[in-house]
Amino acid sequence: MAMFWIQFILVLGAVLIGIRRGGVALGLIGGLGVSLLVLGFRSSPSEPPIAVMLIILAVVTASATLQVAGGLDYLVQLTEKLLRAHPKYVTILAPLSTFFLTVCVGTGHAVYALLPVIADVAFKTGIRPERPMAISSVASQMGITASPVAAAVTFFLGFAAKAGYPVTLIDILSVTMPAGVIGLLTAALWSFNRGKDLDKDPEYQARLQDPEFRKALDVNVTTLDKKISKAAKISVALFFTGVGTIILFAVYPHLLPLNAAGKTVPMTTVVQFVMLAYGAFIMFAADVKAKDIAHSSVFIAGMIAVVSIFGIAWMSDTFIAANKKFLVDNIGIMVKIAPWTFAIATFCISAFVKSQAATLAITLPLGLALGLPVPLLLGLVPASYAYFFFAFYPSDLAAINFDRTGTTRIGKYLLNHSFMIPGLIGVSVSTIVAYTIASVIL
Repeated sequence: MAMFWIQFILVLGAVLIGIRRGGVALGLIGGLGVSLLVLGFRSSPSEPPIAVMLIILAVVTASATLQVAGGLDYLVQLTEKLLRAHPKYVTILAPLSTFFLTVCVGTGHAVYALLPVIADVAFKTGIRPERPMAISSVASQMGITASPVAAAVTFFLGFAAKAGYPVTLIDILSVTMPAGVIGLLTAALWSFNRGKDLDKDPEYQARLQDPEFRKALDVNVTTLDKKISKAAKISVALFFTGVGTIILFAVYPHLLPLNAAGKTVPMTTVVQFVMLAYGAFIMFAADVKAKDIAHSSVFIAGMIAVVSIFGIAWMSDTFIAANKKFLVDNIGIMVKIAPWTFAIATFCISAFVKSQAATLAITLPLGLALGLPVPLLLGLVPASYAYFFFAFYPSDLAAINFDRTGTTRIGKYLLNHSFMIPGLIGVSVSTIVAYTIASVIL
């Protein structure tokens, strides 16, 4: 028992130090943790998550090529047209837009270009910007577990394949997509009347007495004046065709050839070569320079995710494999009796590990070791988003900065911020819905 707790403290310490350092530090320190477990405690190293890393590499490269081609700008412009056409419903339409934007491109970082537009539409319609801004930031991250090209979804696909459970991409999306939409709509409906209207808000009215504050409000924010090239539109069509191709093969696997073992080529491999191929199509169609792809924000964020998952998943797998008997004997029964406790544990980890893919890399192997079935683990996937809890995530900070009225904010007591209640409602409802759907269809 003493050996388990020593190793547990080592792993926990590695995670906390990695989080504190940020960026690729989580992966690097995870690798250090593997070294200490293997060389110091004589544990047998598990296999690194190669398939998952390759999937993320392929998808991120294609998404980064889309970004450089101007495809993300085109998607944002289309979304702005929708919001400005129906400004009174911005609190509902904005989070739906950020959710599906993430679903389309596989990363929540695409939301940054849309946040100033949401704030502008709300302000000029007389709607308290906090209402759509907070839930839009939350929804942009909730969309990750419903995206066929997001790292978290591809990680679960690879995890299920490794576990020997035949979960397909369609199975995952049929659980996470409706769960995410229902969760965000519930939070959006709560947000519809939150806070006071601007003309009745004494704090806002007091700030209006400052000439500099009033001047900052008199700014026109729009993407509609940005010229979108034909190549950008073609790149969007190609990217969606790539996603559609993956879904087609997931639905009709008999279209795929057999591998050397006489089995159908696995979807974990299909995602890799399809997304790389369509990334190449976009590169040729839009005449994108390879150097620009490597320097894009989407590519950099994706590479950080790859390194993080590499180290943290490898360390977690090694620790769990070395202590599987202890975990099953002491924790397994409790988790089987009350599976929701595992969702709470996942949520708590995600509050510090600001990546849903990295959170799942830590928790899924543990859940499997505790005897939780893969369908149940799929139902708990929405609980892997909790990094709104401390409101330090870039999309939350961006939402605060883009709200020129100051209604979207971090409160005096740190946790009483604009994202807390929408986040708790969205995640809890989507987790309950996902758990229910997974129990019925899988």
